[in-house]
Amino acid sequence: MKPGLVVSIGSLVTTILVTMTATVASAASPADTLRADIAAMYPEIEKLYLDLHQSPELSTLEEKTAAKLAERMKQLGYEVTAQVGGTGIVAILKNGKGKTLMIRTDMDALPVREQTGLPYASKVTMKDITGETVPVMHACGHDVHMSSWIGTATLLAKHRNLWKGTVMFIGQPAEERVTGAKAMLADGLFKRFPKPDVALAIHDYAYLPAGTVGITPGYALANSDSVDLTVYGAGGHGAAPHTTVDPIVIAARIVNTLQTIKARELDPLTPAVITVGSFHGGAKHNIIPDEVKMQLTVRSYEPEVRQQLLEAIERIAKAEAAAARAPKEPVMKVVESTRSTYNDPALAARVEKVLRPVLGDANVQKPRQELVGEDFSEYINAGVPGLLVWVGAVEQKKYDQWKAGGSNLPSLHSPFFAPDREPTLKTAILTETLAALELIR
Repeated sequence: MKPGLVVSIGSLVTTILVTMTATVASAASPADTLRADIAAMYPEIEKLYLDLHQSPELSTLEEKTAAKLAERMKQLGYEVTAQVGGTGIVAILKNGKGKTLMIRTDMDALPVREQTGLPYASKVTMKDITGETVPVMHACGHDVHMSSWIGTATLLAKHRNLWKGTVMFIGQPAEERVTGAKAMLADGLFKRFPKPDVALAIHDYAYLPAGTVGITPGYALANSDSVDLTVYGAGGHGAAPHTTVDPIVIAARIVNTLQTIKARELDPLTPAVITVGSFHGGAKHNIIPDEVKMQLTVRSYEPEVRQQLLEAIERIAKAEAAAARAPKEPVMKVVESTRSTYNDPALAARVEKVLRPVLGDANVQKPRQELVGEDFSEYINAGVPGLLVWVGAVEQKKYDQWKAGGSNLPSLHSPFFAPDREPTLKTAILTETLAALELIR
């Protein structure tokens, strides 16, 4: 072989290798592709978010909201079924053989008058299920969840080359009343449609900066029980209490004694809360009433602790009434409840491993357990391993001020709660999509 030919071939090989290296280096990773797609779709997602924020609807009344989501899913090519469990929707996209992944968004808003001062603040009022006209606000970020849900559905429909199987997007009503998941399940969610192998949800978080996420393995959210307690007495003149059995005194004793359940009946390391949020009795200064009505919220994680708390409340109420010679026993009813949300540790580890290289280690955190409730747990308790991922929603500057000892951050359900919308929405869509691609494998 001639020396010149060797040089030429060597140069050619070098050129090819350089070209291949440059091509590989310039090839976008799936995460880069998703980021670019999210940036391109963001104006439309933001438009949807603003619309949803300005037109909130209360629990079980999410008709217009559900219609908006259903129409967008149809346009994306999903097979949509409406009015599942009331106003719920189910949107399915099949892409060959594989697992079924359920991705849930909640749709309802709260009876709160918005006080954020934002130009797009909600001014909506509507009649609730009792017929009372109340202000309405997305004070828990369900508008973020729905907008991100549409963004994730868009990306999964576009990039079918990245996954196989079936995705089942559900728009759930009445999360705030913890009845929507039960209603959809009762309406045959896992019988009329494929029972998923895995369930996924995101929820914005009022104590993490936008651009970050949080994954809490194991118990993440609590059992939540709303308890109505009626205490009976024998009414009469306030100037002659000896002729009565005063239910206000009995109820006051009950309120105080309830606190001994946590303080003296549970292991000090066991999380639990009993709060009396409402206490109503009597109508006039000088009349002892016949009854007092109380409303309690009860929070726990483990099923056996939940049972212990509820039994102890009833036992103490009856004992205090008996000690005061009440004419009849108190009546206790659990009127709303949902079970604790348990994030499958294996799923949590998988998603965390996928998110860290994309978002950065510092932006994937492990928040503490919360004693708030979420009926996403009902799908998990119906036999589907699940994962709920927190998405930070706080403007970085405000977060830094809070961490430095500044003013408190508005919590979820606050009339002042307002997500830092662009980084929150973009991070939520990217997080939910990456988690979906991992969990459907």
